[in-house]
Amino acid sequence: MLHNPLSIPPHYDSEIVGKVWRVPYQQRAEEARRWAEQHAVKPASRDRFTICLLLVDVQNTFCIPEFELFVGGRSGTGAVDDNRRLCEFIYRNLNAITQISPTMDTHQAMQIFHPIFLVDREGNHPEPLSLITTDDVRRGVWKINPEVVQNLKTAHSLDPEFLRHYTETLDRGGKYSLTVWPYHAMLGGIGHALVSAVEQAVFFHTIARYAEPDFQIKGDNPVTENYSVVKPEVMDNSNGIPVAEKNVALVEKLMSYDALFVAGQAKSHCVAWTLDDLLGEIREVDHRLAEKVYILEDCMSPVVVPDVIDYTEPADAAFRKFSAAGMHLVRSTEPLDALPGMPSARA
Repeated sequence: MLHNPLSIPPHYDSEIVGKVWRVPYQQRAEEARRWAEQHAVKPASRDRFTICLLLVDVQNTFCIPEFELFVGGRSGTGAVDDNRRLCEFIYRNLNAITQISPTMDTHQAMQIFHPIFLVDREGNHPEPLSLITTDDVRRGVWKINPEVVQNLKTAHSLDPEFLRHYTETLDRGGKYSLTVWPYHAMLGGIGHALVSAVEQAVFFHTIARYAEPDFQIKGDNPVTENYSVVKPEVMDNSNGIPVAEKNVALVEKLMSYDALFVAGQAKSHCVAWTLDDLLGEIREVDHRLAEKVYILEDCMSPVVVPDVIDYTEPADAAFRKFSAAGMHLVRSTEPLDALPGMPSARA
């Protein structure tokens, strides 16, 4: 049986979830130990029903309004509202969540989805949010910047046909066209960090439950997009030489839990592709494993750029597919023991 939900600790301030600030670690650690004692919170190692919370890219670059790729959704405040609900979900269910696994989108400037990587015939870079289509590449509208090739350690992977092969591979896989994003989630920069309020909740969980978070770095391969934490979008070059690989160990670990909850940003991109790839891996083993997955649909928003692009409908279509496959679309406010497949529901 799962424990009853906890109250939310007094340090939590919902008004500053959309801001960047320093987590007072020592103070929170002392409070977390007292909180655990007060509420009889046991170490996670004693959990008989294990739950993993997968947090997809809950980083400043996507979640803070002033940052590069704030995911506002149609409301305009999407990621901030999502993270308020996410923090409260973590605190209320602190005694049931066995481990938290945050993914970290991790980039440097010279990556295939950043402007510097591509040039037109005059040597100009594409504008952020440009879509690079196979037709563009075949017509010579865009090519890989030769100066980038000279400076990348993976230059051997970038054969002359790589960009055409790349866009064609996306087309065959039903993926979004290659998108040129603003420079974001830059390694070493403040945008790369977890949202402060979420970082604080994860740290509080770590101390209270003696459960180290399992951080997953993704997106640092310069020659491929990597929306999904399971695998990159393109895994070989036009000669069939591998340029990336799946995160097999993570998939095996996630499926070893009794339940997997998923939240994060953006619903239309990194969350959707992570779930899609995870579903593909599940189907190769046992389709019933999809029933272990609970999607916190009110803790994620789609990419919406007003008057430019709106991914709400493609995201909703993908989530209908996940639901039809057996994954559960749930809300963060629902009691865990009331959800299908949870211990009390089977009792």
